[in-house]
Amino acid sequence: MPKIEVYSTAVCPYCVAAKNLLKSKGLEWSEVRVDTDPAQRDAMLARSGGRRTVPQIFVNDQLVGGYDDLVAADRSGKLAQLLENIA
Repeated sequence: MPKIEVYSTAVCPYCVAAKNLLKSKGLEWSEVRVDTDPAQRDAMLARSGGRRTVPQIFVNDQLVGGYDDLVAADRSGKLAQLLENIA
């Protein structure tokens, strides 16, 4: 099973959309709330190269990016490739 992490907040429509896309593919993820834990926000910033927006999505510890990046990766086949490369 691939390791998928979604950094998100409670009031983020793009976070909901990203999770719905993952769910539609039958995938499971762990959600990391950055609005309730400042340490997790710092971790997200460090892992994403300073990206401040949510969601930030990682598949098998590789940064996919935000919702638009996730959709683009899905359409291009990159997401399927990342999901196959189980760490």
